[in-house]
Amino acid sequence: MDSVESQITFILNEHLNIKNLEVINESHMHNVPNNSETHFKLILVSDDFLNMSLIHRHKKIYLILEHLMKKIHALSIHAFTYDEYQKNNRSLESPNCEN
Repeated sequence: MDSVESQITFILNEHLNIKNLEVINESHMHNVPNNSETHFKLILVSDDFLNMSLIHRHKKIYLILEHLMKKIHALSIHAFTYDEYQKNNRSLESPNCEN
């Protein structure tokens, strides 16, 4: 069976015109067993997000990944248009888990 990470990548590429995609498994930063695939961060760049609010971008991604969400405990989404991504100067680093 394919990893959850590879399934996320495949499905998003099938549904969106992606210019850049990073699927980062952050499970190791949380209190989960080794080799878990439960916590992910997406950095996704697509002009499919033009004229779309952040909440609608997130809803679109959740809808695309709907059948995988039962396997994912946490999903951090950073969805940009190409121009927004080029202008983004803020850190996209995730904080360590408290537990």
